[in-house]
Amino acid sequence: MNTKLLGIALFGITLAAIVYYPQLSAKTIQVDPLIGHHITANENPKVDVVFVLDTTGSMGGLIQTAKEKIWSIATTMASAQQTPEIRIGLVAYRDHGDSYVTKVVDLSDDLDSVYATLMDFEADGGGDTPESVNKALYDAVHNMSWSQQDQAYQVIFLVGDAPPHMDYNEVRYPEIVASALDKGIVINTIQCGDIASAIDPWTQIASLGDGNFFQVEQAGGAVAYTTPFDEDIAVLSAQLDDTRLYYGTEEEKEKMRGKVAATDKLHEGASFASRARRGVFNASAGGRTNLLGENELVAAVASGTVDLSKLEEDALPAALKPMAPAEQKAFVAELAEERADLQRQIRELSQDRDGYLAKKVDEAGGLADSLDQKLYDAVKEQAGEAGLEYEDGPAY
Repeated sequence: MNTKLLGIALFGITLAAIVYYPQLSAKTIQVDPLIGHHITANENPKVDVVFVLDTTGSMGGLIQTAKEKIWSIATTMASAQQTPEIRIGLVAYRDHGDSYVTKVVDLSDDLDSVYATLMDFEADGGGDTPESVNKALYDAVHNMSWSQQDQAYQVIFLVGDAPPHMDYNEVRYPEIVASALDKGIVINTIQCGDIASAIDPWTQIASLGDGNFFQVEQAGGAVAYTTPFDEDIAVLSAQLDDTRLYYGTEEEKEKMRGKVAATDKLHEGASFASRARRGVFNASAGGRTNLLGENELVAAVASGTVDLSKLEEDALPAALKPMAPAEQKAFVAELAEERADLQRQIRELSQDRDGYLAKKVDEAGGLADSLDQKLYDAVKEQAGEAGLEYEDGPAY
């Protein structure tokens, strides 16, 4: 055996040793070679989160806050001791007479694609009150692919500054909230600003929906510090994305090309801080699915799910087709090693970033009244009823 092939063989043996751990208790435990965290073979709990966002003209600050903070929220949601699978959905709403009444983005674990859509949301229209809150809430409850799993935390965050129209011929929030409860969905409401006529319905929706009511400043009141580590993490995160290779049918590869396009869009248009938050999320156990998507070859070969030598040529990623079999194996092995190193660097920088943010929060008096802390407290209590335990506080 020549030196190159011997090196490939040794790498494969080493990687296999990392991937598979002996059986502990009654569960098979493995270390994900891409993430470096333990993953149980049994099905993970689910967290389904739908944000129902008023996108009328007065909500520009809040929409920008959502663009900056959605990755921190995902990181917080994924920080439960049982590492849940996270899906996020969006409902944007305005009112009759505006350019749209509602826009629905279904629940998905491809958070890159959800975020790419959120990037296009802009504040416009409105100019009066009330707004089409009932229609938006109805779409959130009835037009989302909510999980059917028993161990799931399903939650809606209704965010806006104006009361619902009660003069339209449509289903109204008391009936909609009752349907949500039947489905096991909790509804929290966040009133931005201080329009007095919105307080009662916002409070009632949360009360009927077994959720919490928050009143925050017009821009949302979330913590959105930047750090000296953001740009480096963002750059490493982009390099991490470049280690992905997708295989399968042309339809499967085309689906992943859509994911890659969404990733490229956010790298081009999102702030360094937002991209850093995404990088931290993707380097965690909870971010594995968003990072990889489906039919990712480097992970599949590392875990033994796919034997590279047995893949049909049409199923191979384009980058591998010109290569001889030995070159293909070497290339995939090098990407796996590069990926592991990039994730190590991101995790180390994220620890520095966490320390910097903790100091900032401490200097600001703890920020107990911030939207981040309020959301975390609500999630900790509500998700606890679904068997999820949160201990680390909000991610910023």
